[in-house]
Amino acid sequence: MKPHPLSCALDSASASPAQLLAASARSAAHPSALVGDTPVLWVGEPFTPAGRGFWAKLEGHNPGGIKDRTAPYMVAAAREREALPPGARIVESTSGTLGLGLALAGITYGHPVSLVTDPGMEAQVAGLLRAYGVDVHTVTTPHPEGGWQQARRERVAELLARHPDAWCPDQYHNPDNVAAYRPLAHELVAQLGRIDTLVVSVGTGGHSAGTGRVLRAFFPTLRVVGVDTCASTIFGQPAGTRLMRGLGSSIYPRNVAYDMFDEVHWVAAPEAVWAARTLARTRYATGGWSVGAVALVARWIARTSPAEQRIAAVFPDGPHRYVSTVFDDDYCRAHQLLGHEPPDDPDEIADPAQAVVTRWTRCRTVTRPRPHPGKGDLSLAGAAR
Repeated sequence: MKPHPLSCALDSASASPAQLLAASARSAAHPSALVGDTPVLWVGEPFTPAGRGFWAKLEGHNPGGIKDRTAPYMVAAAREREALPPGARIVESTSGTLGLGLALAGITYGHPVSLVTDPGMEAQVAGLLRAYGVDVHTVTTPHPEGGWQQARRERVAELLARHPDAWCPDQYHNPDNVAAYRPLAHELVAQLGRIDTLVVSVGTGGHSAGTGRVLRAFFPTLRVVGVDTCASTIFGQPAGTRLMRGLGSSIYPRNVAYDMFDEVHWVAAPEAVWAARTLARTRYATGGWSVGAVALVARWIARTSPAEQRIAAVFPDGPHRYVSTVFDDDYCRAHQLLGHEPPDDPDEIADPAQAVVTRWTRCRTVTRPRPHPGKGDLSLAGAAR
């Protein structure tokens, strides 16, 4: 019988100290040095049909998630431009993952961090942020047009006024949020060699634009598929109440690279839950809302594309922060999220204005939407100063 690879790795009696060190996991003097170089995992059957599958970039292997790439990058760039004075406070709105990244950045560069969230943030994430020394503020009333997202941003503006030297990354509109993801794209090129289709969730627009643009420079015929949530305004649908966090928006992020996308898929919360839970049972690699939504679409792309096509999907985080939501039966039953296996194929619309989507839907017309009358570009004017 051929020995298990792990048993070979542990058979170190004849190995030198240098060989043992070379074969060991990465070591670092600071957690910020552990960001990046995340693995890719082949996701095949039984999640996908036999002979089909896709490569998942597991960003949950960063200390906190995918936003560990952009939060320290934006902070370092602001310090270099002298927009963020030494020791000044960082203030930002977050649904969770960016908050973890900013906590890491604050510890790395010596800045206090104040984060504004809403009642939808998981209690364990809020507790973890406080453990990392973050000052957490929770808004209690949604904005009448921009929802919880805009309510959080208005509280950020209040905190910035209270702390004159404070700085806000303004991740929705800060181009540094896009530039931070070049290494992710380079890692994918090194790991996969060739990529024919990229499947990415879209929230602030940072990792989709930053990764997609770099990959298209390597692969000019790259197909880029954006994944959004129902009731999100990003691709021209009207805003509505959204249960899913980490993707979607009630405002119009300027970082979204509309010209880059070949198509967009909207996914409903029960469909994302089904995919995330099915991934957990079949692949032992899963995550929350955005991972479930991306996996559902990547699964369909794999089934409907030629077998030789190489598909990469970005999984923004892991499952741990979703134990009380996506992976909690009581929570899912209370929100009617269970028992909704998605159909084999999405609905299709010719234009985002054709219909208000409420389930998995595909559209191959992607244009920058015009804000609805009276809504304008809800944003935090001058926040990334």
